[in-house]
Amino acid sequence: MYVASTRMLPAALLAVYLFVLSSCLKDKCSNSIPSKVYTPVFTSLASIRSAVRSESPHDIASPGKIYLYGKYIYLNELNKGIHVIDNTQPSSPQKIAFINIPGNVDLVIKDGIMYADSYIDLVALDIKDPHNIHEVKRLEGVFPYRQYEFGIVSDVGQGIITGFNVKDTVLTNLCNNTSWNGEYLYTSTNNSVTVPNKSSANAPSPTGKAGSYARFGLVDNTLYTVATGSIQVFSIQSPQTPVQKGQLSVNAEIETIFPAGQHLFLGTTTGMLIYDISNPEVPAALGRFAHVRACDPVVVNGSTAYVTLRAGSNCGGITNELDVLDVKDVTNPVLLKIYTMNSPFGVGVDGNKLFVCEGPAGLRFMDATDPLNIITKRAITDINAYDVIPNDNILLVTAKGGFYQYDYSNLSEPVLLSKISVVSK
Repeated sequence: MYVASTRMLPAALLAVYLFVLSSCLKDKCSNSIPSKVYTPVFTSLASIRSAVRSESPHDIASPGKIYLYGKYIYLNELNKGIHVIDNTQPSSPQKIAFINIPGNVDLVIKDGIMYADSYIDLVALDIKDPHNIHEVKRLEGVFPYRQYEFGIVSDVGQGIITGFNVKDTVLTNLCNNTSWNGEYLYTSTNNSVTVPNKSSANAPSPTGKAGSYARFGLVDNTLYTVATGSIQVFSIQSPQTPVQKGQLSVNAEIETIFPAGQHLFLGTTTGMLIYDISNPEVPAALGRFAHVRACDPVVVNGSTAYVTLRAGSNCGGITNELDVLDVKDVTNPVLLKIYTMNSPFGVGVDGNKLFVCEGPAGLRFMDATDPLNIITKRAITDINAYDVIPNDNILLVTAKGGFYQYDYSNLSEPVLLSKISVVSK
């Protein structure tokens, strides 16, 4: 009797295990998971194109690209337009106007004409009178439609995605749904995504993936723009009538463009690319510096390039560092040294002075007299900084909290001159 019992025990235990496992799986499949469903809001192209106009000053809510032109600062409000700031006195900057440009993330200016993106269009605006800014030319459909997270699809017939309707919902029976990937659920029938409240996935952004990568670069009479995988070329020989000249495909996710002399330096998620623009309308590939996957802004000073690599975000990777490169031979960039950073975003250079934004870790003021021995002279940690422009000992900074200006004539003791705070919406 005893022997019979021991032979029956494994079978009994297996039956219990399978019962428990089945119950657990059933419970998991039938769990109710609090979530939010995001459905895109489309706006017609006609409505977007008729919305460009000069308005009275707006509050700053989501500052982006900075551009300095004469005594004026042009500060992008992500996806909304551009703040016009009179910076005659850096200690007391004055907002004087706002240019409403739906879908705008970047700009450049030449001879009193501003070139700005508006979703898929390039818009030229006369800004000679900052109180009477007006559109003079529009090139329609020259930029690709933006890509969106989670498989959300742009629909030309419906217009442009300008936001998302958000509703609370509950996910159930996920084991029976092949569209569930463990983090979110995309539903093609209504082009929506459902994200659990406790998911590590972020909510979809109306800016889109490509929006944050778009960059403009101006060299003499040629405007270069970059998107995720291409360089586009525009002639602005006649400033008020830009003309599209061509497009070059690039097998990389381009993030930034930095013109220097007869070259374009492109920061991508997998390396720095160098293009020859001695023939301005036909950029030619020259050199490449490859690195691990990361976000990759780049600036150049003479024969030295500074590349910041940031982990996470849309770029992926686990690297946070500043790479210093010798680019005397543009066909063969050479890595000189790597400096460990916290979370580097934008980078700026003025001669031997280097500035690195580190997001929530702050802002570094650095002496780069010797690229092999760069010294942090001062780190400001009470700012969440992500973009800078150094100019004549005044550092323009966009940050989560607003727009800042510092006097950096003494790198060890930078002086905060002014701040325009962000207003929560």
